[in-house]
Formats: sequence, structure tokens, C-alpha cells
Amino acid sequence: MARAAERLDRARRTGTPCAPVRDLLPAGDLDAAYAVQSLLTERRLTEGRRVTGWKAGLTSPAVQAQLGVGTPDFGALFDDTAVPDGADLPWGAVLQPKAEAEVALVLGHDLEHERHTVADLIRATAFALPAIEIVGSRIRDWDITAVDTIADNASSGAYVLGNRPVSLRDLDLRTAGMVLERRGEPVSTGVGAACLGHPLHAAVWLADTLVRLGRPLRAGDTLLTGALGPMTAVAPGDVLEARIEGLGSVRAAFGAAPRDPEGEDPR
Repeated sequence: MARAAERLDRARRTGTPCAPVRDLLPAGDLDAAYAVQSLLTERRLTEGRRVTGWKAGLTSPAVQAQLGVGTPDFGALFDDTAVPDGADLPWGAVLQPKAEAEVALVLGHDLEHERHTVADLIRATAFALPAIEIVGSRIRDWDITAVDTIADNASSGAYVLGNRPVSLRDLDLRTAGMVLERRGEPVSTGVGAACLGHPLHAAVWLADTLVRLGRPLRAGDTLLTGALGPMTAVAPGDVLEARIEGLGSVRAAFGAAPRDPEGEDPR
């Protein structure tokens, strides 16, 4: 597990994707993968980073089937991966980036029960926001299994939140439509029901799972509840805008690719 963590951390620090880590871990051992993720989280904390919340991944049954698992996964969000709405994310800050639109929940109360209900989540949520998650893989060519992506912090890269908080009492997240556009052209569409049937179902799963692991969700945490539609690839200079019914819009912008010393674009 230490070797797997070092391989992934070196990829993060150097900006060079690495080989998969599944060869270093027992086949299909998700607990071992989460142990690697925890080692990497501790490294980030010792560097002075702060956990700002958590993300649920693999919330699509189709993606679960593709990776051979029957549950979602999760990863930590950090303060240095939060990008302001519309601000440029420097190209290369996230390795092999892709984007997806999600519902974000910001908690007003702790969630410490062994088993939570949807009502618990509604009561604990201060407000919801539209979000774009920039997923990225430290593993070369996205050659991943469930073990790889869990160890790699659920392929978390960066995230962008909208700026207009909305109360859950004003939303029907199950039927909320989503469109993700690149310079005005739709590249992904979906609906709240695509996320485990309802984004709150993903939030309940995340709350229960983290309590079992001894690190319950706390007031102030941001939860990314999972993709509402297919991921889309991004390129240098792209500007993406997601609109979610009832929540409004949020934009993610990507910087230009760096040029080589001769001034030639490396592409």
C-alpha cells in the first residue's frame, strides 16, 4: 500500500501519469484501495491542505457495471482544489481532465447517525449549489479498475461551485434537468434521477459510509453527489457551463496549454 501511495503521489507532484496501482494491491480489494487513499489524504494534510468535503463517485449503474462494482465510491475534497466560478484552472493542474455536472450540498449540521434517512439529509443541508467536478486520473490513459480509482482519491481533480445558494425546499432534484455546454454547444445532458435515483440517495450513502469509517460528515462540509450525465473530455482554453434546473448555472474555464521554449505549442 505504501508503494501504491508513493506511485500516485509522485504522479501528482511531477505531473506525469503513472502505471496502474492494482498490481501492488490484492485483486479487487477495495479496503486496501481506501487504505492507500487514506495515506495520500494524510500526506496532503501534512502539506497544510484542508479537507473541505467529500465526493461520491461511481453513482451511475452503468459505470459500476463497467468497473465491476456494486456500490459508489468516495474521495476527499481539498481547499486547494476548489476553483472560483468562471476562474481559469491552469492547464496541467489536473492530469487528464474530464468534466461532469453535479449537485453540491453544503451542510449546516453534522451527520453522525449509524443510518441516515433522506429527511436527515434534508434537515442537515444548509443549501444546494450547481457544481462542475473536474475529474482527473494520475493513472496513465485512464487505465483504471475500481481499485485504481479508489486509491487515486476517486479520481478527484478540482471542483467549481456556483454562487447562488438554493434551499432544498425549493427543489425537486430527482427531476431536475442538466445540460453541460462547451462554448454554447451541449456536450452532456442528464437528470437528477441518473445519480442513484436521486442525488440525496448518494448523499445518504456517503453519510452512512463515512460514519462507519469513523469520520462523519460535519457542518460546513461540501458534498459532491455524483454526475448527472456523461463525463466530457476537455481541452486547453475550453469554457464549460452547466445549468441545472432550479439551481442555476456554474462555469469552469481552462487555461491555455504551456508553450515550449521555442514558442511552439506542444500540441
